[in-house]
Amino acid sequence: MFARKGKKTAKIPYEKEKQRPVLKCSICTGEQVAGFQDISTGKIHEVMLVKDNKDLEEFMKLYELKDITKVY
Repeated sequence: MFARKGKKTAKIPYEKEKQRPVLKCSICTGEQVAGFQDISTGKIHEVMLVKDNKDLEEFMKLYELKDITKVY
């Protein structure tokens, strides 16, 4: 899981060939969770709750991502 101690976060490895970064969004509550979706099964491994753009930017920077797909 994503470890938060104060403002520091720990990076969890993911397999770029088997997983894709996604932002799981709730239509009802608006809650957003960043994580990785297994390409073959569709299962999402949730990594981090995204409360605002700063959290999303942190996730993108940590994993060196340029874009992310939203799933509902």
